[in-house]
Amino acid sequence: MTEAAPVPAAVPVPFTTAEVHGLRQALEEVVADGATPGGVVVCGTTAGDRTVLSAGIVSPFTHQKCPDADTVYDVASLTKVTATWPLVGRAVASGLMLLDAPVREFLPPMEGHLPGAAVSVRRLLSHTSGLRAATRFDLYDLSARPLHELICAEPLENLPGTHRYINRGYVLLGLALAHVHGEPLDRLAAAFWAELGMGETGYGPLPQSARVAPTEHRDAHDRLWGAVHDENAAAMGDVAGHAGVFAPAADLATYAEHLLSAGPDGVLGGWLRESLVPVAEIDPGVHRGLGWIVAAGGAVAYHHGFTGTSLYLAPTTGRYVVITSNAIHDGAAARTRITPLRERALETV
Repeated sequence: MTEAAPVPAAVPVPFTTAEVHGLRQALEEVVADGATPGGVVVCGTTAGDRTVLSAGIVSPFTHQKCPDADTVYDVASLTKVTATWPLVGRAVASGLMLLDAPVREFLPPMEGHLPGAAVSVRRLLSHTSGLRAATRFDLYDLSARPLHELICAEPLENLPGTHRYINRGYVLLGLALAHVHGEPLDRLAAAFWAELGMGETGYGPLPQSARVAPTEHRDAHDRLWGAVHDENAAAMGDVAGHAGVFAPAADLATYAEHLLSAGPDGVLGGWLRESLVPVAEIDPGVHRGLGWIVAAGGAVAYHHGFTGTSLYLAPTTGRYVVITSNAIHDGAAARTRITPLRERALETV
């Protein structure tokens, strides 16, 4: 598709009292429904104004206080757009990576015909690579071949160009970033977040403390708290291109403000504009760009995290909405019950 990316707002549009009330009501309702122990919503604009909404408690088994904008959550797949996506954009801008080159050019040398190695960086970013969707790295024999070779050696499940949400594409991108820079992904990401002032964002594991929300309560003696929830990221040592990042809502709001206020001629602003051009249709009116889901005719971009997190951007109005929660605290099924909050956020932004 060749639709133009949205033009950033010259003057941001503030949230109305009614809109803020609607977000607050939606948050309180999903908490009352038992979809999540608690959560935080931040709505703001590039003008720097922020409204922080919170409800419920951090966890009934650890901290029965209300979460706030500084409570740290496992953001799950928001890792893709807060770590991997911006770092790929920088690597492309500096010439270390090429969007339409095979990913094998940016990974350690591999021999033989490896179907996944021929997939382009652009396809990996837009979830149109055709790679296998099932990901069980704990079943791989890493003593025989490194992970990137094992992934690339597998036959494709779809023809490249077909949209299918696939974690392992971002796993390969994370490995490629580490290779072309000669530095671990978590160190690259930490330097990027430090530049933006996201001082509480990082890869785990984190010490179990009052500032960190437990992600999942499994039984009386087993709480996933400060350790990455995604099993494949855990198998990779907690650092991966698709999952593993922990962050508070305040840092995600800072990130959104930087993205939306970055000029289109700069690296970050230009990368955002390029990434919001639709690449593949997901549903009628909803497309995948590079990383982000693009909706409302290109006026809104967003991404979700499995644990109950979301980030919404509206470049044409300079608005954003952040959601942090531990909606899988009592099991993954509760995650779908925060859908009314996500729908309200999308409608509002």
